[in-house]
Amino acid sequence: RSGGLMASGDTYKVVIHGRQTHGALPWNGVDPITIASQIITSAQSIVSRQVDLTLTPAIVTVGYIRGGVRVNIIPDSVEFGGTIRTFDETTRDSIRTKFTRLITTMAEANGAKANITFDRGTPVTYNDPALTEKMAPSLRRELGAGQVEVGRQTTTSEDYSLYQKKVPGVFYFLGVTPKGTDPAKVAPNHSPRFFADEAALVPGVKALSTLAL
Repeated sequence: RSGGLMASGDTYKVVIHGRQTHGALPWNGVDPITIASQIITSAQSIVSRQVDLTLTPAIVTVGYIRGGVRVNIIPDSVEFGGTIRTFDETTRDSIRTKFTRLITTMAEANGAKANITFDRGTPVTYNDPALTEKMAPSLRRELGAGQVEVGRQTTTSEDYSLYQKKVPGVFYFLGVTPKGTDPAKVAPNHSPRFFADEAALVPGVKALSTLAL
């Protein structure tokens, strides 16, 4: 696929600092669990209401939340974290700014404080359009036109994109689903049931050799 194939992958960690109190006396403290819940729910509006999804996909995901040790104690703090995926640098920076503003203002509005840590991960896996156009016919000739197709954008990320920042590059996917198996029904590669058909090694080597030549 020419252009953006895989998303940038940034991660974040947020700690909401409230004030611990007895669960029966919530007015004596600042409840970071309630505040974190409000932030997590509202964060989805960044993508659905503040990003033009007709131009580019974007994702804000919360992957974990930790807080509290007892059913009758409102804890002092809550931590949550996750990942942000985008396909261009402008959207990437914009979501980070909006997310920071949302977290900070909602925490302050509820009498709490927020600490936010961002880890700027891999950039967009961007296939050079001219190089992609030049290489595609070679793949079709070697592997068969019916075996090569334009891939869909995927919001997963890939550190091959760091090479593409230095030199033009083309990233492509190699099918590893066994023959006779419906690709829509196989386990994805982060599943413990994932299986890669090693027969794919032959067309894989052919593809790399052909592109090199």
